[in-house]
Amino acid sequence: MRCPFCGHSDTSVKDSRTADDHSSIRRRRFCGECGSKFTTFERIQLRDLVVIKKSGSRVPFDRDKLAQSITTALHKRRIDPERIERVISSIVRQLETSGDGEVTTQAIGQMAMQALINLDAVAYVRFASVYHEFSNVGNFIEFIKKMEETAV
Repeated sequence: MRCPFCGHSDTSVKDSRTADDHSSIRRRRFCGECGSKFTTFERIQLRDLVVIKKSGSRVPFDRDKLAQSITTALHKRRIDPERIERVISSIVRQLETSGDGEVTTQAIGQMAMQALINLDAVAYVRFASVYHEFSNVGNFIEFIKKMEETAV
């Protein structure tokens, strides 16, 4: 593993343990060249996924992009980071075990929205505003009214 600080290609593992979500291994590493310490995570990847975008183009699935979208929706919400990581891992696992190597952005968005509605209503609305491309306040109001109707 290359050191993120000096670029040295030979770092050593000082400690390994299962991460809290039990779906990854957390490794503490040390760079003998510059003395820096850093953490890496190792996850199981069941298959390579291809995302079909709205334009029809195909790109490799990027877990970090999904994580960034969910983290942005949860910005300044009091949700435990480990819980957020479990949600992201759960979505990725569902995608990898779905039986198809290709998935649409719409399917990923629906999975993220389903996870967020169970996690935090405000984050759900934030994510929906981008996912559904709300263009004005009326879109927000209409969406929230529908959300409240289905919650009753």
